[in-house]
Amino acid sequence: MSDILKWGILGCSKFALEHMLPAMQLAKNNKCIAIATSDTLKAKPFLEINSDINIYNDYNDLLNDINVDAVYIPLPNHLHVEWTKRAILAGKHVLCEKPIALNAKDIDELIKLRDQSGLLVAEAYMILHHPQWSYAKKLLKSGAIGNLVQVDGVFSYNNANDSNNIRNHSISGGGSLLDIGVYTFGSTRFMTDEDPEKITQTSINWENDVDVWSSVSAQFQTFKFLGVTSMRMHPRQEMNFHGSDGLIRLTSPFNPQVFGEAEVHFFSGKEMQSIKKFTTENHYVKQLETFYSTISTGSEYICNLEFSKGTQQMIDMVFEHEASSKL
Repeated sequence: MSDILKWGILGCSKFALEHMLPAMQLAKNNKCIAIATSDTLKAKPFLEINSDINIYNDYNDLLNDINVDAVYIPLPNHLHVEWTKRAILAGKHVLCEKPIALNAKDIDELIKLRDQSGLLVAEAYMILHHPQWSYAKKLLKSGAIGNLVQVDGVFSYNNANDSNNIRNHSISGGGSLLDIGVYTFGSTRFMTDEDPEKITQTSINWENDVDVWSSVSAQFQTFKFLGVTSMRMHPRQEMNFHGSDGLIRLTSPFNPQVFGEAEVHFFSGKEMQSIKKFTTENHYVKQLETFYSTISTGSEYICNLEFSKGTQQMIDMVFEHEASSKL
């Protein structure tokens, strides 16, 4: 392939404008060359960032552009599987926003299409590209905190006054678990290389068939997990890995560019032993650079579809547990 991965974006989402297009401008070996939107007026702010972008008013026209190597999909959640399939069949590599599917079984077909095509298809799970996570995992695996006993995490924000937000609509695959539960669940699985054996407790608040707050407890093979996600609380994010001899805390684990400087705190004995700060890292840029290098070298992608399926399976287990508890 060429030394530039040429991207097309499906839709003019706010997230694509604020995070992914700027990242494509900064990332080595990456460039956005096309955007498809049903409303060309929405493309105007994108053109203010990069005036060379081609604008299509039909998604399929972008997929048929032979100059586009890869497609980024930030569409509403319920459209992710459909357009990921179409992009693969058009011969494009795909980076799709999370959740890439609304249930785990739908990811199986994406895995099959990926394997048949030889293309790179992945969920845009940007956090694993931030070096704080590889640092924290190395610390955990070193035995620095002894035996891992409990993992607890929280991710919250408040969009109660944003009635047009797709996260507040069940028809578009909204809800806090699909939107941000993927981070507390997935980061736990990444750090420990374990999957939950069972969900032991769920408590969910619903508004118009959308989960707006949840508390989830789970039993993994060697530790217990407790996670809280909410779209109705003051913004907060934190992950703690609590062992018999110490504690690892990530103070801004999921979107440090927005929430604050990423730090990994290590406690042992009666005091904090170290603070590792990550001041200038942009995980969106690193995600794109890793995507390119994976394609060019054939190396294994850190967040493959199998990993995404495992996290979605945990979300499916939560909803199944909640439904059975109401019987």
